[in-house]
Amino acid sequence: MAGEIPDLHATVRTGTGKGAARQSRRDGNVPGIVYGGGTDPLPIDIPFNVLFKRLKDGRFLSTLFNMKVEGQDDVRVICRNVQRDVVKDLPTHVDFMRLRRTTRINLFIPVEFINEDEAPGLKRGGVLTVVRPEVELVVTAGDIPEKLTVDLSGLDIGDTVTISSIELPQGARPTIDRDFVIANISAPSGLRSADNEAEDGEAEEGATEEAAAEE
Repeated sequence: MAGEIPDLHATVRTGTGKGAARQSRRDGNVPGIVYGGGTDPLPIDIPFNVLFKRLKDGRFLSTLFNMKVEGQDDVRVICRNVQRDVVKDLPTHVDFMRLRRTTRINLFIPVEFINEDEAPGLKRGGVLTVVRPEVELVVTAGDIPEKLTVDLSGLDIGDTVTISSIELPQGARPTIDRDFVIANISAPSGLRSADNEAEDGEAEEGATEEAAAEE
């Protein structure tokens, strides 16, 4: 199931060139351009505060947006470049590419874990360690999954969840070409300490027996 694509609001920028871009910045905006998709490039302005917050949220360059521009049809876009001030490191220009529904792109998809109460390892006090809370997939723009679901039913201490154990949406594939770990269930610290003490005791007992045999 396709997830909800966040809206990104912009306005059409009047004029082009450095002068228009400087005026845009003086007005508290970041100038940008939307290109591709078989139509003419569209110069836009995005409020600086809106763009800055999106950048701070992370994954901006791999997030699909529904761009809303007054007087224009909504269009799915992905950012392809953010130019920054070399001194202040603040955004000064941004480029977006229009996407068709059949376009394949790389996106980070969040991972959700279900049925924790049906995992014997967790019932015994084990700890769920999430190695990858999100996974980068190659997906089709028209069929982006909202999340990946990991069913923890039946998992015990020492069990590991890898990408091969997750059912991926049709047509989607990981960008990493190996069976990497998503999460695992590890023993609680108390149990690990007890196991270590037991191993140490067995080792000491074995050493004592060996010394006695030598005598």
